[in-house]
Amino acid sequence: MQSSLSEESQPLHNPAKPLRTLLPVFFYFVAAGVATVMLGPLLPALIQRWHIQDAQAGTLFTASFAGQFCGAWFATRNLRASVLYGSAITAAACAAMAWVGFEAAHLALFFIGLGLGAGLTAGNVIAGTAVPAARARLIAMLNVAWGIGAIACPVLVRLSSAGGIQTFFFATAIVLAITSLVSVAIPNPITTDAVNLREAQDLLLPSAQLTQPTPRLPLPPLPLFVFGAAIFLYVGVENSLGGWLPSYAVRTNPALHASSIAIYFWVAELTGRILVTALMSIFGEAALYRICLGLLIVTQILLCATVHISSAGVITLTVLGALSLAPLYPLIMSFLLARTGNHARLGALFATASFGGATLPWLTGVFSTYFRGLRAGLLIPATGAALLLFLSTIITAKPTLQHSPLK
Repeated sequence: MQSSLSEESQPLHNPAKPLRTLLPVFFYFVAAGVATVMLGPLLPALIQRWHIQDAQAGTLFTASFAGQFCGAWFATRNLRASVLYGSAITAAACAAMAWVGFEAAHLALFFIGLGLGAGLTAGNVIAGTAVPAARARLIAMLNVAWGIGAIACPVLVRLSSAGGIQTFFFATAIVLAITSLVSVAIPNPITTDAVNLREAQDLLLPSAQLTQPTPRLPLPPLPLFVFGAAIFLYVGVENSLGGWLPSYAVRTNPALHASSIAIYFWVAELTGRILVTALMSIFGEAALYRICLGLLIVTQILLCATVHISSAGVITLTVLGALSLAPLYPLIMSFLLARTGNHARLGALFATASFGGATLPWLTGVFSTYFRGLRAGLLIPATGAALLLFLSTIITAKPTLQHSPLK
């Protein structure tokens, strides 16, 4: 038994394997970052182009994240295929966005989301299980790559403004097509059993437990529901702020530019993702999670409560909100994957993230139209942040043997 254990686990200690696995995934996350956030800086132009209201514009987010919901549901069945085909689908749908009208744009955005849901979910699982000892740091680094793409998006929007929105969509489609080709280099994914075996070795579990079958659900019912809710809320809050703050800024201060606010937001989030490793060493993961949520709630209260806000105030609160958001997703993924490993049914759990992205930005637009102002609409992400803090006790609880995927 001891000899067999050593032979099976040996490939997981090969440092070249995680590197080969992650380099194409990092490249994909840069391209996916552009496609994920593009509605934010493009939204004012799209509203003007199609002559639509905020409530109608909110349905664009719903279409995109409904697609992400479907893509994430099946993403963990084959990690490499999810990244490869996901990027190809997103590329084709981005090209279609150059021609379609408002109604047909919903279908194109659905397929953009379908590809993103598959690829991003698979990429996070690959990073979170390739090197368990460095799980949180690798997920944070992967999301730094995503943040680089998110920052590049408003820059590309501004650079392509002379050629129109079509130029932006074509450029994005080309980059995503290249990432699809690069994704062929991703090796066969690490299986659930191999990850569980490695986790068992790290925890020095008795060898008899290694023969126990993987459970059907990745977690017991209560933590499963809580983690699903946390992922739902985080992605909903992030996309509500990233999608609507550029429009809020332009309406509050016409001198501001939507693309500039989008750049501030994603640069600040990228900075936070870069700093997250150092901050974890200072505060610890659980404490950092709560500190960031507290700061995020404060910034949202100020955005909603301030009637006359200056340009500097909008920029400051945008930056603070993004900085406080940045560590939350890597930490949630770290807390989750520490309990589950690469479980075959994680895709359904990740799908709740896309459902949050489809729901909260849409509700933000509905509230804005009904109450005649985005200040009221931004109450939606503020409420989401408060609920995340409420759930933090269960989210940050240390995994026990009862929650282990080996039990």
